[in-house]
Amino acid sequence: MTLASPGARMRPARRRRGVTAVSALLLLVLTGCARFDDAASSPFSPEPTAGPAEVGPRTDRPPTSTSRPPRPSGPCIDPDPNVVATCLDTTGGIVVLPDGSGALIAERRTGRILRVAPELPAAEIARIDVDGSSDGGLLDLALSPTFLEDGLIYAYITTGSDNRVVRIAAGDTPKPVLEGIPRGATGNAGALDFVNENELVVLTGDAGNPAAAADPGSLAGKLLRLDRPNVGQPATPRVVVSGIGVAGDVCLEPGGTIWVTDRTGVEDRLQKVNPEGAVSSAWTWPDRPGVAGCAAGSGVVAVALTGARAVAMMTVDQGTGSITAAPTLLAQNQYGQLGGATPGPDGAIWVGTVNKTGGEPGPNDDRVVRIPLPGDGGGGPD
Repeated sequence: MTLASPGARMRPARRRRGVTAVSALLLLVLTGCARFDDAASSPFSPEPTAGPAEVGPRTDRPPTSTSRPPRPSGPCIDPDPNVVATCLDTTGGIVVLPDGSGALIAERRTGRILRVAPELPAAEIARIDVDGSSDGGLLDLALSPTFLEDGLIYAYITTGSDNRVVRIAAGDTPKPVLEGIPRGATGNAGALDFVNENELVVLTGDAGNPAAAADPGSLAGKLLRLDRPNVGQPATPRVVVSGIGVAGDVCLEPGGTIWVTDRTGVEDRLQKVNPEGAVSSAWTWPDRPGVAGCAAGSGVVAVALTGARAVAMMTVDQGTGSITAAPTLLAQNQYGQLGGATPGPDGAIWVGTVNKTGGEPGPNDDRVVRIPLPGDGGGGPD
């Protein structure tokens, strides 16, 4: 089964010699359905740890069961069992909680950070004052590597004067980490993720100005590294990649490989930064389906496509570290426009929809949805 989008002309980038081989090859067959019998066999398996008291394990979480009870009906109750949360405003980034009990989802325009989990109502954890006009607002989230002890959430946001990175604890006010990222009428999207305890990577958009993305003196249109962003004072960024267009997402593969999605005027891209810092183009979409959030596992990368309304699943060649086969599309046209993505606590991919911004919202939008891998028994495509 190959679910490539009609009319798409997808072309792999040239292979880079000497790229570090990935640790394992995903057994996803692009001409048929691979079988993933449980979450443990999935490449998307977050490390189980405990979270802080504010967003730690929930005692009211329903017990694990192999069969689902009938779903109730009513406003904001979706009949689809793979829908985790409903009736949200336009979503931003999403990140799974360390204990696997759920996820935090950003509402881009309201600045709210919500905790979501299956069969439970969304709960507001924090709210950040943002400028949600155009494509700005609360754009992405990352959890502190020491979240167990400090409960800190890092966020990429738009203010009235700039785009910036802040950190916030539940019930506290945001503290700046990196300020002065240019903002514009468009191109304000950004993303962030921790690569280790002392290093944060930040993806910035071009703020509608491709020339700024190429300017080494501008923070716009870059992938940046921030050392020790948790020491209580603004961090000094180092440029890793320049020439970013409209920022999509940044995601980390086990072993240290960083994957970056962005949209340019001529194509959408997935770029790869290996642990040694070498940058290569891994895949391009000349038909520009709207690359957005990404999730990386062992030998696989999943990319949410906003315009194509699907998740593109790509296998990384074990020997070369490159992507040579056309992506398989999951959940195409099932949930509308997709934005943020993250490896779920159950081995599936969790995504946020963005139908309230330029889409066709249904009565329960916007939503958080789990996208099962083919054959995992969760109701995904097969």
